[in-house]
Amino acid sequence: MTPPPLTLPQRLKRITTLLIITLSVLLLASFGAGYVGLTNPTMRTAKALKVKPIVSPKRLKTLVLALTQTKKPRNHANLKSLNQAADYIKSQWQAMKLPVKEQTYKVGKGTEVYRNLITSFGPKNAKQVIVIGAHYDVCGDTPGADDNASGVAGLLEVSRLLQQHKPTLAHRIELVAYTLEEPPYFRSKWMGSAVHARSLVQKKIRVKAMICLEMLGYFTDKPNTQSFPFTPLRFLYPTTGNFLAIVGRMDQGRALTREIKIAMRANTTLKIESINAPAALPGIDFSDHLNYWKYKIPAVMLTDTSFFRNKHYHKKTDTPDTLNYKKMAEVVKATYAALVHIAKIPTKSSK
Repeated sequence: MTPPPLTLPQRLKRITTLLIITLSVLLLASFGAGYVGLTNPTMRTAKALKVKPIVSPKRLKTLVLALTQTKKPRNHANLKSLNQAADYIKSQWQAMKLPVKEQTYKVGKGTEVYRNLITSFGPKNAKQVIVIGAHYDVCGDTPGADDNASGVAGLLEVSRLLQQHKPTLAHRIELVAYTLEEPPYFRSKWMGSAVHARSLVQKKIRVKAMICLEMLGYFTDKPNTQSFPFTPLRFLYPTTGNFLAIVGRMDQGRALTREIKIAMRANTTLKIESINAPAALPGIDFSDHLNYWKYKIPAVMLTDTSFFRNKHYHKKTDTPDTLNYKKMAEVVKATYAALVHIAKIPTKSSK
């Protein structure tokens, strides 16, 4: 996850947007409409698929350790380390006896080859696909335990659960490990997720939903550890950083946010919060889901909220020992439940 530098016009636009959001929250929240629109409140009794998978915190830690122990950081400049991480992901899927496709590409006129790794479940003739993905590269010379070995570990564990439990699915699920999410390629057409999203559109593959796994392992019960992109949000959300956030966009995919929240809350005791906000809100589009939003594909980001909580963000201290693997296991279990929940909901076109 990477906050991009902003030009002056972009900064002015963002300031204006934040002022509008602030006024909207203050005015509408008093009537309840703002609260409902932003946070998608749900009842724990809402109808949702219940699952009973076993997710091992120890196994998640093993995956994170393996991804963070390359000789050099797995960034765009250290192609050997980046490929080592990709090979590890591929080997994990192959050990599960899953087919693995590689989506390879070069950046501009460069000679280096970068790789998205893809596996899938569900009916091959399904009319719609659900994408779930996480990026495996890091920013600079950081180990990237939370950002984003935690997301990749979650992706691999969800794959294991799908293979183990073999749920009946109405839609095909495509799991993608993305390359080049971090600088200098963030927000460029060379992001692995940009390449993947573009290929789906070019092939005219209909995408029901996209779930982005971005930093899933940092939790703390210390008070006042959660910050926000603008102050009024602290009156709507917890100020203790011990929850998972579902991040959606206000102008598209609000139903998706709600369905995922219902399913996750039904399958974990971990606090699950959600927000639907304009893309101009800082942090709302700081990961791979932004490339699906570009094509009007409903997409959400599941996250521990990154630098709004984790002080090790993009630092050499982003190490495996800073993560809470028990809570991370709860995240993965709930993510699996949400994924299967939306993959089991048939649309009119898929009946």
